[in-house]
Amino acid sequence: MNVELAEEYVLSQLRTQLPSILYYHGVHHTLDVTQAAMQLATAEGITNNTELQLLRTAALYHDTGFLRTYTGHEAEGCALVREVLPGFDYTPNEIGAICDMIMATRLPQDPHSHLAEILCDADLDYLGRSDFESIAESLFLEFQARQLVTADEDAWNRSQEQFLAQHHYWTATAVAWREAPKQARLAEIRDKISAKP
Repeated sequence: MNVELAEEYVLSQLRTQLPSILYYHGVHHTLDVTQAAMQLATAEGITNNTELQLLRTAALYHDTGFLRTYTGHEAEGCALVREVLPGFDYTPNEIGAICDMIMATRLPQDPHSHLAEILCDADLDYLGRSDFESIAESLFLEFQARQLVTADEDAWNRSQEQFLAQHHYWTATAVAWREAPKQARLAEIRDKISAKP
């Protein structure tokens, strides 16, 4: 596995080819998820170098499907992974493991391995962070640009409330680090909704 070249390639593609209206799912999101995945992996006791390389690659490629489509981007990302990663010396088994992790991030999340749980938690790490508001705002703007939501802030708050209420973290580390702040965000959103006349 030549992770360095695979990383260089994908970041170049994301920086130059992603639609400009991906205010949330831009290259910044990929870098954020990759950093969160590596931090979670360390805290979760992942020390095997091959596993760390597979996780890093899955994080870097988890949203590459947006280069091709908006709906069903996870499957398109896996198709891209199967096309590109053999050129960076990834074996079919390694590519399969990466695709399993990518597909686990599809909502509702469905991880079937510890590494997939870590990637799922990294993908939604922001739900329990102090920068939740600004990141949620970028998602709102992206959905508006895609005409997936109206400009109705109350409706957006209700959808955020539903999402946060249904979401759960998979790893013990993410629960310890992010669950309490996420619940605080949920309470704030519920307060906004109940304050509406």
